[in-house]
Amino acid sequence: HIYLVGITFMLLPAGLKRIVAIALGTVYPFVCSVMAVATEEIEDDTYWLTYWSVYGCLFLLMDLFETWMGRIPGFYTVVILTTIYLMLPMFRGADKVFRKILVPLAGLQELLILRDSIQIKKQLLKDLEAERAVVVRKSIAKFFDGDDDDSDPAVLKVEFMRSWSALRILKNKMPFVKSSKGKEPPNEATNLV
Repeated sequence: HIYLVGITFMLLPAGLKRIVAIALGTVYPFVCSVMAVATEEIEDDTYWLTYWSVYGCLFLLMDLFETWMGRIPGFYTVVILTTIYLMLPMFRGADKVFRKILVPLAGLQELLILRDSIQIKKQLLKDLEAERAVVVRKSIAKFFDGDDDDSDPAVLKVEFMRSWSALRILKNKMPFVKSSKGKEPPNEATNLV
């Protein structure tokens, strides 16, 4: 069936190919963006915002080169394939282009790294128990602290494994205890160290 669609697309005039390319890049992402805004999750909002940023740049490039290359067979096919690469979550193309091209062009690498560290912290607090989260956070903080002599990843891995083993032994002694006495479980506002 895909061959039939491809042959039909190739027989269309350039104006209709342009409409198909723009509709493919806007209709489905628009519906997904509206659904993402309606949910409480932030990750899908970020995904579609990233897509729209990159698709806007692709659209500008398409509009710029269309005058000279729009009549060349395959131009709109390349635009459609690029749009599909950007849009589908299995490729995460928009995220890759955003991180590797747009963010460096804007000089915002530090902000992206900070945002990623916040995401890691949220995931850490979501996936690990309170005691394990503290050990992992301290290990990560120590890894990024440049003043220590043991900032070698191999040394930190050994130290982390020792800490984790000690925590596992403690947990085996008290299997029904979820958190330390008198301490609240960490949340997003908890300091890293």
